[in-house]
Amino acid sequence: MRTTAVGAVSATLVAGTALGLAPTAQAAPAAAPRAASAADVRFVDIPGDGGTILKANVFTPKDAKAGARYPSIVLPTSWAMPQIEYVAQAQKLADSGYVVVSYNSRGFWQSGGEIETAGPKDIADASKVIDWTLANTPADPSKVGMAGVSYGAGISLLAAGHDKRIKAVAALSGWADLIDSIYSGRTQHVQAAALLGGAGALTGRPGPELQQTLKDFLGSNLDKEAEMIAWGAKRSPVTHLDQINDNGAAIMLGNAWGDTLFPPNQYAEFYERLTGPKRLEFRPGDHATAEATGLLGLPNDTWTSTRRWFDRYLKGEDNGIDKEQPVQLKSRSTGGYEGYPDWKSVGPTRKKIAMAGTTTIRTNVDSGANGGIAILSNALDQFLKIPPTASVPLLPRRYTGVWQSEKYETPQRVRGTTKLHTTLTSTKESGTLVAYLYDVGPLGLGKLVSNAPYTFHGKTPGKPFGVDLELFSTAYDVPAGHKLALVVDTVDPLYIEHNPSGAQLTFSSPEADPSYVSVPLREQ
Repeated sequence: MRTTAVGAVSATLVAGTALGLAPTAQAAPAAAPRAASAADVRFVDIPGDGGTILKANVFTPKDAKAGARYPSIVLPTSWAMPQIEYVAQAQKLADSGYVVVSYNSRGFWQSGGEIETAGPKDIADASKVIDWTLANTPADPSKVGMAGVSYGAGISLLAAGHDKRIKAVAALSGWADLIDSIYSGRTQHVQAAALLGGAGALTGRPGPELQQTLKDFLGSNLDKEAEMIAWGAKRSPVTHLDQINDNGAAIMLGNAWGDTLFPPNQYAEFYERLTGPKRLEFRPGDHATAEATGLLGLPNDTWTSTRRWFDRYLKGEDNGIDKEQPVQLKSRSTGGYEGYPDWKSVGPTRKKIAMAGTTTIRTNVDSGANGGIAILSNALDQFLKIPPTASVPLLPRRYTGVWQSEKYETPQRVRGTTKLHTTLTSTKESGTLVAYLYDVGPLGLGKLVSNAPYTFHGKTPGKPFGVDLELFSTAYDVPAGHKLALVVDTVDPLYIEHNPSGAQLTFSSPEADPSYVSVPLREQ
């Protein structure tokens, strides 16, 4: 276990000592005074699965007519967020004719129980909240929707596979495959897991199962790998895909290109397998930053799309959202939106960069090429267009492999998922590499386009084996006169590395199986 892992484990365990500071379940008043704005709001206790109390707030349209029924939207809170998270958006939705019930997810803040991490009790809670909503508000039982950011997105998708009453979902900055999100390339995303673990401990009550899983995960306990994967699969909407498709809810997925908790690839693959009405939106940013301004009540494209989605599939309004191209992408470079009929059409042209020759690098040293800091780096890219950078000519070749394209005469619009194929030989049976794709300007300054980690175990030292790695999907324009460079090293603060001390990695390109990077490009 490397130094980055030790630091993350320590942070998580220290945060765990704060469990005594986490809020405990308390009784809330049955109602609060009416809001001064258009909609009415109440703060209530809702019995969840097993009678566990969930703290919630309920917004109803102002002057709701006696006997009238309204479409309803249930909003589970994000990980570590209090029940007031969605107040601004709930108010707007209620003002436009929805009953909105937002509840604090089990195990967090004043809600009872322990953190289940979108487990069976969380799914059952969602149905219990729907039961309560239909019994205690003027909600129409035939027009029920669910939405949420992050944790609320995952619970909403899972609930859509278990409760046929859910007719529409907006899952924002969520996950479809939990394992592919924080364990992609068989590599622990250490900053992501430590952030989740620490925030959960500070604001809620992690149960023994979650605490043990985090300890095994961050501690690189390979003996528990299969058990951890099974734990994550149970909590992944993709595992329940057939049920979600059978139930037929209209599903909108939204995420950020640089989401360091739930990278976009797994959402795109899940989207392609959905068979009902569906929409996919990707924007610049990191985890939940694309939705953040909307939570403050400010104008926000993601929340505008969410409201249009519910207006179409709960109210039945003919607002045209179902006639638009269902895949909507916002470029990191131009800020403009692009529409596509499906994910496969995003990057139809592929250009290869050859990884010729043989390159050997030493491990255990951070070369200076890295993916940045979780949440912060990609937020800077979103708001200031400042991605992580590295001087490619100055990267130490002792610890990095570098392969570059020719200088492009025209702009190259990278869209979708870059793929790496190579032959690798290690001096040890285990190891980790991290691949980066850089946009390199005339002075050699590389701006990060994408990256991804890859870890192997149980390989025979000295024996070559094939590596196929998908980098995280993106939309980035490489200016004319620039190059693309693939950089490979072995240490990144975002990930746990598994290179034994003194290990060396050799990349080769056999004539019968050449190594390359395949970059997806939008049609000119």
